[in-house]
Amino acid sequence: MPFWVILAIASVVGLLLVFYGVAIYNRLVTLRNRIENAFSQIEVQLKRRYDLIPNLVETVKGYMAHEKETLEAVINSRNQAMSGLQEASSNPGDAAAMQQLMSAEQGLSGALGRLFALSEAYPDLKANQNMAQLTEELTSTENRVAFSRQAYNDSVTSYNTYRQTFPPVIFAGMFGHNEDAELLEFDSEMIAEAPKVEF
Repeated sequence: MPFWVILAIASVVGLLLVFYGVAIYNRLVTLRNRIENAFSQIEVQLKRRYDLIPNLVETVKGYMAHEKETLEAVINSRNQAMSGLQEASSNPGDAAAMQQLMSAEQGLSGALGRLFALSEAYPDLKANQNMAQLTEELTSTENRVAFSRQAYNDSVTSYNTYRQTFPPVIFAGMFGHNEDAELLEFDSEMIAEAPKVEF
């Protein structure tokens, strides 16, 4: 076989490998961008939730003035959750950032749960129209967060699965996709299931 035929075959094979590598790179970038987009939807809903909490605390404060410790715990937990969200939004999928956000959200949900449990002892508060509206908005937001979290986790699973399969696993590290993205999992009593408050 002449040298130029071998060279032509090698060139064609080389070009096919380059095109295949480009296709893998583009797919990894696309899947990573889907993760970032899905997380931005979570971010919007969590920010909406965080914005509702001060209004809730203000509404409750007049009725539960002597429950200052509980009200402060809600605000402190909200601030920690906002900080965790800010860290996670700078690098969606990062394991440490997701763990920090999940921990902060668990603290916030616990504080809100205590606040709602205490509010049961205040009939006037339960009858307050503003409290009912805020509770309804929080419940609606909790449902949106759960839906957004599911979409995010689906994107993460698609990315991780593709990154771990053969042959993309060979190229992923070369293209800077060295680690799996982290799922965002909340306890079932947290965001996935909104607080149940009856008025």
